[in-house]
Amino acid sequence: MHDCLRNAETLLGLLRAWTREGWIRPVDLALAATLHQRRPDTPAPALLAAALTSQRAGHGHLLLDLDTTLRHPETVIPVTDVPAGGIPPIHPHAVLEGLSLEDWIHALASSQVAGSGPGSEPLVLEGKRLYLRRYWRHEETITQHIAARLSAPVERDEHRVRELLVQLFPPPRRQPEGAQWQKLACALAARSRFAVITGGPGTGKTTTVIRLLALLQALALESPDPRPLRIRLAAPTGKAAARLNESIAAQVDQLDLAGLHHSDGIRAAIPTAVTTLHRLLGARPDTRRFAYNRLRPLPLDLVVVDEASMIDVEMMSALLEALPPAAGLVLLGDKDQLASVEAGAVLGSLCSRAAGGQYTPATRDWLQRVADEQIDDTLVDIRGRPLDQAVSMLRHSHRFAADSGIGALARAINDGDSARTRDILTDDRYQDLHCIPLTGPDTTALLQVACDGHSGQAPGYRHPLEVMHARRPADDAPRETLDAWAAAVLAAQTGFQLLCALRRGAWGVDQVNLRIQAHLARQGLITPPDTGHWYEGRPVLVTGNDYGLRLMNGDIGIALNVPVTPGDPENGKRLRVAFPGEQGTIRWVLPSRLQHCETVYAMTVHKSQGSEFRHTALVLPDTAGAVVTRELVYTAVTRAARHFTLLLPDPAVLEAAIGRPTQRASGLFPAIPGTGG
Repeated sequence: MHDCLRNAETLLGLLRAWTREGWIRPVDLALAATLHQRRPDTPAPALLAAALTSQRAGHGHLLLDLDTTLRHPETVIPVTDVPAGGIPPIHPHAVLEGLSLEDWIHALASSQVAGSGPGSEPLVLEGKRLYLRRYWRHEETITQHIAARLSAPVERDEHRVRELLVQLFPPPRRQPEGAQWQKLACALAARSRFAVITGGPGTGKTTTVIRLLALLQALALESPDPRPLRIRLAAPTGKAAARLNESIAAQVDQLDLAGLHHSDGIRAAIPTAVTTLHRLLGARPDTRRFAYNRLRPLPLDLVVVDEASMIDVEMMSALLEALPPAAGLVLLGDKDQLASVEAGAVLGSLCSRAAGGQYTPATRDWLQRVADEQIDDTLVDIRGRPLDQAVSMLRHSHRFAADSGIGALARAINDGDSARTRDILTDDRYQDLHCIPLTGPDTTALLQVACDGHSGQAPGYRHPLEVMHARRPADDAPRETLDAWAAAVLAAQTGFQLLCALRRGAWGVDQVNLRIQAHLARQGLITPPDTGHWYEGRPVLVTGNDYGLRLMNGDIGIALNVPVTPGDPENGKRLRVAFPGEQGTIRWVLPSRLQHCETVYAMTVHKSQGSEFRHTALVLPDTAGAVVTRELVYTAVTRAARHFTLLLPDPAVLEAAIGRPTQRASGLFPAIPGTGG
């Protein structure tokens, strides 16, 4: 055992040195120091474990696997983080080398800071896994609630479900390749109080859930106690909610229900309004608590959540606790996208076996009876677990045609095939892809893409600014005209978005935003002030929920000069920020009221989740790092609807990212009886 692990004070001194080097965070040090202050007899190895568990939580992991940490310490503190030059402190690898798993577990088990289950200790030790208590509690809540729902399937009239599915899914014009997975997903979700529907861009997740809701409402209105189900639609962010709201409303209007009884009642009973999860649960400002919880459950029969990959364990735990036991939950999302910023990868854990189906013979037979679809034998597993029977994976993309470079690129990245990715990016057949090398510190190519894009088909930021200038209303224009102008500028703004992998560094959000702003000013498209941040044409991203303004984290607006009093030019003009409101309206906000916002010529890939842009560009950093993963690149590519541009300082960074899938330590779902893997 290393000498620093024999004395708690010596270890804390070493942890302070690690904090100065950036190997752990100040909050990780603070946890170890607080535990030592409250329990001075806590062994040094236990304090080390606490600091590393906190550090892992900061990287999205729910737990610290003690065995893996000792065998592969580079997974906790990468060797590349050792500073160059000078005399660095003792590296974590050296400290861990002399520590045995048995000694580490004994130090924790014999301390007063780690318990083995329910209790008040700040840490929870389960075998070789160490948790911060709140993450252990969230994991327990999630597994218990999902297990309870999976153990009580909903009994359905098979004959009637089959009839409704035939009406909701008429035979396709072209013979499909394989089974109709949208139809199968509806059938699976209809018989369970918990269901997951996953699929990539354009696979029809929204279409599927609309027909599922029609199916469920039809069954409810035909029941002995006919009443529509109380259903709410939600998404993790305001941006995702707004996008789903537009898609849902259009699809409900177009849904063909002519052959169904109570067709008018069914259509009226399908909700079209989408809220954020925070609003659904009744978030209380400045707290982590919600108005709805296990003591005051939501008055609902079903909740549908889109973009579920963005949900962290704390939010999922709160949602499940607030659902009545008889209520259903349907999660929609792309399992291959980036996981939540906070700890946990709930959707990824739920869908870890989705590609292989793992349906039992009983599930296969039921699906073939009610959906009249053949399930491939490779998707059947006699050992399939209850969770597998509630997960559907949509396997055919309708968004990307066979000749789509974006679709081919997304598949190659998702498969971890760097050679195929490289070939696709350099293939002249794909007119929707652009790969541009960045040479050293020269930002000319980056600024050209950001300003002008690629011809008229793939716009840059010049386009919305030209719309702003060209379509500016007269000084005496009424409010309706100002709203229409703002809507046109905001629509043009969604034509392009530049994404960055990082916030800091030469190719990070902060520096790139400043460079683009300066370039647009040189082009005469904007006029930033010498001091202050506000000017006409400034695009802003809301970075925190503001319930008073009805603005949510992820909302994007643009600053425009408008009359103080619409229709009356005598009172002059002032800047207001236009945000898209509900049902095509515009919400105008004074800049001084926006307490949490930032310029958004560039945003991180994480912030882009739930959004779609006609032309999306991704700039990768010049060095590979743990943040730049396969999921990050895939998420960026799939934000693009028509064109994707990759700005690449070093091809090795792209290759390293594709070979680095996100792996978050978690005990989720193997803990559910009969669902682990």
